[in-house]
Amino acid sequence: MPSGTPKASGAFRTIGEVSDETGLPQHILRYWETRFPQLRPVTRAGNRRYYRPEDVALVRRIDDLLNRDGYTIRGVQQLLAERDRPPAATPSPLPALQAIRDALALALRQDEQAA
Repeated sequence: MPSGTPKASGAFRTIGEVSDETGLPQHILRYWETRFPQLRPVTRAGNRRYYRPEDVALVRRIDDLLNRDGYTIRGVQQLLAERDRPPAATPSPLPALQAIRDALALALRQDEQAA
């Protein structure tokens, strides 16, 4: 592809292209791959990295958190881990509601018997 021709938004990007787009040096991108397990570009023959659009979005988010919002590497790791963690299962309110219903039914029966 001739230089200057923009790639499609869904196209894979090389580490050089991501570096140019984000202004981050390539060695920083490689380092982040070791620190953030969520950042895993596709690797091809010769260990060439190809970043998917979601990888580029993650690079931008990490950059914002580290360099603009003042987070540490550890803080960003925790944020990303929390985002990837499945939500905790909330207990069903059904047993509690059934217990209330049973207690009300019992009270109504006792009230009818007393009358």
